[in-house]
Amino acid sequence: MRVLMFGWEFPPHIAGGLGTACYGIVKGLAYNGVETIFVMPSASGDEDGSVAKIINASDVAVDTVSETVDDFLDKVRFVHIGSNMIPYADPEEFSSIVEDERKRQVKDFRISYGQKYKFSGKYGSNLLEEVARYAMVGGTIALQHKDEFDVIHAHDWLTYYAGIAAHELTGKPLVVHVHATSFDRGSADNIDTRVFDIEKRGMAAADKVVAVSDLTRNICINKYGVPPEKVVTVHNAVDFSGRENLVVERGVKEKVVTFLGRITFQKGPEYFIEAAAKVLKRTKNVRFVMAGSGDMMNRAIRQVARLGISDRFHFTGFLRGVDVQKMFALSDVYIMPSVSEPFGISPLEAMRTGVPSIISHQSGAAEVLKYAFKVDFWDVDAMANDIYALLNYPALASFAAKEGYDEVNDLKWNGATAKLKKVYESVIG
Repeated sequence: MRVLMFGWEFPPHIAGGLGTACYGIVKGLAYNGVETIFVMPSASGDEDGSVAKIINASDVAVDTVSETVDDFLDKVRFVHIGSNMIPYADPEEFSSIVEDERKRQVKDFRISYGQKYKFSGKYGSNLLEEVARYAMVGGTIALQHKDEFDVIHAHDWLTYYAGIAAHELTGKPLVVHVHATSFDRGSADNIDTRVFDIEKRGMAAADKVVAVSDLTRNICINKYGVPPEKVVTVHNAVDFSGRENLVVERGVKEKVVTFLGRITFQKGPEYFIEAAAKVLKRTKNVRFVMAGSGDMMNRAIRQVARLGISDRFHFTGFLRGVDVQKMFALSDVYIMPSVSEPFGISPLEAMRTGVPSIISHQSGAAEVLKYAFKVDFWDVDAMANDIYALLNYPALASFAAKEGYDEVNDLKWNGATAKLKKVYESVIG
């Protein structure tokens, strides 16, 4: 079996859990006898080509997508509304703006037709434009490699249009993988409607929708109107390879409690900081680390200063690769207090390192982790109590570390991708 897979990032150059999951999935599929052509917007050349054939979309010219650009745009049913759209236009003016924008797109795409597009592969201000062009290149790649794959797999909204283009132009079945939704990234009344529309179109066009948790599956059904029989849950997993010889030297005597993730509303950093302040009122033999970056970084720094805990609180900035593993190895407790977390691979990585972990009930990982401590993200008192207990009762921490390690040892990508292979078989058959 062979799969054409569209992703946005791939190790060693990643910005979050999506790249880590893609790598685990590709390795697991290879173990289960599935060959993968992995397409990404911008490859650096140092990706692991032993587990998949890597195609750099920046090297591919858009010249075989369709007979005309108009025909292509019609097939993928794409209309990109610029981020500088006038917010208070009346209905007639809005319709006029949309039509003018459509004409501009056709003109712009004609100019670039037959040319290569240099993708950043980042999450910048022109992200929607890159998503659109990635769809065009994705269609080209699908036609060029039409005889080399049996099924198309698109990861998250960034690649759904590319998956749709490949599906429409080749007739091959499409599986979309939902790692997060608009309802995870923002509050229910403050979602990005442009992204929501792409997500909805991707799920509607797919032959099967794979959700990373039952929590996410329910959102797909209830918020996006996907028929229940079309959505399959395949929980994420953890990679155990290449971590055996990691040795770190501890530079502090105090215990270390770590938050590692994007410093954004979704991840609940403010609750972690509040819990830290409560723990520090009971004991001083602890330091708190916030590893990551995001739009709430400055707000988090101000909150730490306001609570008077700056001397016990550290911000590392974004960590990647071996630095992430070193941070886990230095930690005595790991915490993921997410407000809404489709799954959350990081606690599995922490528990694999033997670190007791605390996660929110509002995470998909809570569905599979029996030996992680679980609290509601908003219950900072319970969060602080769990942190204090793990720091001050060695027997409890030892039990959580041992049982947690054994638990995640059974949550490997080889098993998860065996389920994913059955999903492929169902749509191919």
